[in-house]
Amino acid sequence: MGHVSDPSRIRLTARPAPLLVLTRYDARVPRRLFVFDDPDRFIAGTIGEPGSRTFYLQVREGSAVVSVSLEKVQVAALATRLTELLTVLDVTAPDPDTTSADAAPLDQPLGELFRVGAIALAWDPDAERLVIEAQPLSDAADYVEVPDDDPDGPDLMRVRIGPAVAQTFAALATQLVASGRPACPFCGMPLEPTGHFCPRANGQLN
Repeated sequence: MGHVSDPSRIRLTARPAPLLVLTRYDARVPRRLFVFDDPDRFIAGTIGEPGSRTFYLQVREGSAVVSVSLEKVQVAALATRLTELLTVLDVTAPDPDTTSADAAPLDQPLGELFRVGAIALAWDPDAERLVIEAQPLSDAADYVEVPDDDPDGPDLMRVRIGPAVAQTFAALATQLVASGRPACPFCGMPLEPTGHFCPRANGQLN
């Protein structure tokens, strides 16, 4: 992303559980780049019931659909950073349209391209678009900046979206994260359908 203004870059990383490191990219496999400069749809979505949901980012442009899985905290962080970046840049965008087609479920069939390890977020002032890049898990759990023509770099999904799409994505993603299990009013931990052993209630079922 060397062509995008560096001062606006925000990197979002989530250190995976040790077992997830087994899915890190393998430099022996040819690198895959998925670039969407004018997507028809860019959303966050889930599969599964609250408490056991898998989160995805999915982008569609024409007949091409790419999905990557990630942690709930990464979805929340991306939504927050998008909103903050638009505010810092003082970019005018209409109110988010949470009733748009972007509120529909994930496109099916769902195939996971990779598990996200790091996300880079930047602003392209020439095109007036936000640029979101997702890379798979790596041992460093950080964003790896390499040229697109580097065959030894990690797989990459790059999406360019305008301020209006970013606003809607952030609003819907925030709703999605909040729609999981309700929080315990005493300790803030997620409540299970069968109850919750609250540490602030001396381990009593709440």
